[in-house]
Parts: sequence; C-alpha cells; structure tokens
Amino acid sequence: MKTLIVTEIEHVAHVKLNRPDVRNAFNPEMIAELTTLFRALDQRDDLRAVTLSGEGKAFCAGADLAWMKSMVHFNFEQNKEDSEKLFNMFESIARCSLPVVGCVHSAGFGGALGLLAGCDYVITDSKAQFAFSEVKLGIAPAVISDFLMRKIPVAFLQPLMISGQIFNAERALQIGLVHEVITIQSDLHHEMNQRLVHYLAHLKQAGPVAVRETKKLLSTLASYDAAEKKQATTSLIAKLRVSAEGQEGLNSFIDKRSPEWTK
Repeated sequence: MKTLIVTEIEHVAHVKLNRPDVRNAFNPEMIAELTTLFRALDQRDDLRAVTLSGEGKAFCAGADLAWMKSMVHFNFEQNKEDSEKLFNMFESIARCSLPVVGCVHSAGFGGALGLLAGCDYVITDSKAQFAFSEVKLGIAPAVISDFLMRKIPVAFLQPLMISGQIFNAERALQIGLVHEVITIQSDLHHEMNQRLVHYLAHLKQAGPVAVRETKKLLSTLASYDAAEKKQATTSLIAKLRVSAEGQEGLNSFIDKRSPEWTK
C-alpha cells in the first residue's frame, strides 16, 4: 500500500498521509515518497497550492515504532544518513514554491511538527494535541528544530521542546505553529474541509507568480543585510510590475474587472 494518497482538483494537489493503522507515523517509504513528491510539485507551473492532511484518526504520530526499533542497532554513520533523509523531507516541503496548507486533526507529535513547520497555513481542530515528544525517548527534536525556528521564536519553542509536554490547539495558535483553530460542531472532516476551501479561495484570488515570488522573498529576506534587502525588494516589485501577470493585475484593477487568473 502506498504511504500517500495524492489527488488533484482544480489546480490544487491534495496530499494525504496514508498509514492510518499507525496514525500515519513516518517510515523510510513515506519519507522517500514525500521528498520525491514535494520536489516534483515544486516544479509544477499548473498548480496553485498543495494541501497536506492525514488519513484515519490522527494527522501524524511522528516516527514509526518499528522504524525506531531498527535504529537501536544503527551505528553513528547509519543514524546520520537516516537523519539526513528526514531533513531532506522537511526541506522539500519548506522549500516548495507553492503555498502549502496543512489540515491537522486530533494529534501531531514529534516529527509531525516538522511537517507543520513547512506549511504556510495550518488549520486544526480545538481538541487537537501536540508535543515535541523526542526528549521523552532520550533523544532531541534536532532535525525539525531548524525548520521550526524559522517560524516560531525560540522563547516559545524551548520550554516545549525540553519538556516534551503535550500542549493544546490554543497554545499552538499562540506560538504560531498553527493559524486557525476550529470548533467542530458535528463532522470533523467536513467542517475542516470547509475552512480549507475558504482559504484556498483566497489564494486563488492572488496572482500565481506573485504568490510564489512573495513566498521566495520571505524565505530569504532575513538573511540579507540592509543593502541586499533594498536591492531584493525594489527589484522584485519592479520585475512584477512589468510582468504579464503584473500588467494584467494592474489593468484589471483600473478596469474594475476580475483578473484572468481568477477565471
């Protein structure tokens, strides 16, 4: 059985983790499939967004128990190679030029939070629970730490990472791990899907090139000095203003009509 279910609807790729019997825990096959898939999606000009969710009772429980048992016998070099593959998976999501929207139900533990770090927008339910559970096993949330620190201040991350304590959806919202918490009235998946559709509708109102370029700019700007920031920002706006998409957007605004990319 494939570890992922991928469907494409109206220029959106929907990626679903598909190991529900183990709460969608990572194994080497899933890691490889996710890495290959997101690298391929990054090259697609026909897509507007990617969604990431989980099949079954929970979003993702982190590392698979059987996989972790096998690591007990790994030497340092084997562990390093294994960890680099995990890093590559998170990086493929974080570097995807398309907007990535996460839909997290019930629980996200350990490495699952590295997946959320790569998402641009995360929707969860009010009963969901989260934890950096690695320290409870005598290891560290090392591979996911870099991706999470790009998104969340270390002052918020540190007490959660060093304690491994479970925290709720409201706390996840406060620190910026998730962006929207919904209270489920009846059907969890239906109501979460309604919020997903709502956010995707906003994304589709934006120029597709402008979205990718904005995401790229935000991912690199913090590492620039003042002169580089000035160069990068002024050059980007100038490039987009004279681009076909920029011209269409400006003309549609002047003409009081919808731009072509919304049709």
